[in-house]
Amino acid sequence: MKRIGFLSFGHWQPVAGSQSQTARDALVQTIELAVAAERIGIDGAYVRVHHFARQLASPYPLLAAIAARTSRIEIGTAVIDMRYENPLYAAEEAAAADLISAGRLQLGISRGSPEPALRGSESFGYVPAEGETDADLARRHTELFRAAIDGAAVAHADGGDGRPAGTLAIQPQSPGLPDRIWWGAGKRATAVWTAEQGMNLMSSTLLTEDTGVPFDELQAEQIALYREAWAKAGWEREPRVSVSRSVLPVVSDLDRSYFGTRSGDDQVGHLDGGLARFGKSYVGEPDVIAEELSRDVAVREADTVLLTVPNQLGVEYNARMLETIARHVAPAIGWRPSAAAADATEVA
Repeated sequence: MKRIGFLSFGHWQPVAGSQSQTARDALVQTIELAVAAERIGIDGAYVRVHHFARQLASPYPLLAAIAARTSRIEIGTAVIDMRYENPLYAAEEAAAADLISAGRLQLGISRGSPEPALRGSESFGYVPAEGETDADLARRHTELFRAAIDGAAVAHADGGDGRPAGTLAIQPQSPGLPDRIWWGAGKRATAVWTAEQGMNLMSSTLLTEDTGVPFDELQAEQIALYREAWAKAGWEREPRVSVSRSVLPVVSDLDRSYFGTRSGDDQVGHLDGGLARFGKSYVGEPDVIAEELSRDVAVREADTVLLTVPNQLGVEYNARMLETIARHVAPAIGWRPSAAAADATEVA
C-alpha cells in the first residue's frame, strides 16, 4: 500500500511575497494545511524540526493541535534531532500527542542535519561525553527515549527518608507508539543499523554519501540493505519505509513563474565534511511528472512518499498543489485515497 504525505519545513520570513511572515503564520498555516490535506485524501502531515532558525522547532504542540483538528491523517516529524532532546520529557510529550491523535503519530527522529548554531545542542545542555560523537549522543538519547515509551522503569519511587521503593515508568503511556518510531538515515550503513534497532526507515532528498550512481538507485540500494537487515534481525512486524521528494506540478502561469517548466538533475556536493548526493526536483506538467516519478526506483520500493511543500506560498496554494498531485500524479506510483477519504470527498 502506498501512502503520500506532505512535509513542511515551516519557513517564516517577513519579506515580500511570503505568506508566512511570522512564526504564528507558519504554525497556524501548517495546521490549516493538514486539515485541507486530510480533506483532499492525503495520508500524512509531517513537519521538519530545526533549531536556531526561522523554521518549525517545537513539534509536539503543533502535532497535538493538528491531531485535535483532524481525524484520519497521520501526523509526524521528519525529523527531530535527538541531540537536543531530554529523552524522558520527549517520551511524555510524544505519548500525549499520540493519545490526542488516537494513535496517528509517526515519529521520525535522527542525529539531525547541519545547522546554523555551533554545537547547538550544548546550548540546550546536552554535551557529548568523553570520546562520544554527536551521533553517539543522539543514539544514547534515543535508546532511553524508546525504553521510556515502551514502559521501562526509568526512576525510583520515593520511599521516604531518601530510600528508593520500587520503580516508576513515565506517564502517560501510548500503546503502539514504539512501533511507530522512524530513524532518518543518510547512509546505507545507517539504514542497516536502523533495521537492527527495529525502527522504521526515513530517507530524505539527500544522502550523505555518493557512489556515482543516480540518487534514486543509491536510495533503492539503501532500502534493500535495510530490508535485508530487518529480515536477518528476525523482527515480527512489517517495517515501513519513506522517501521524500520535491514534486512541483506546473498547471498555471503562476506555477511557471515560481518553478519554471523542467525537472532538474541530481546534484553532488560537500555536506558535513563529506560528499553528498541530492535528489532532483520533479517539475513540469502533471502527466510528465507522473511518468518520471513512476520510473524512480526508490519511490517504487518505499511504502510512503513525503512531498516537500513550499510553505511560504500559503495554504491555498499548497492545498491546490497537493490536490493536483493526488489527482494527476500519485496514481502513477500506485497511490489511491483511503476509502474513508474517498467517501468524504464524495460527500463534500
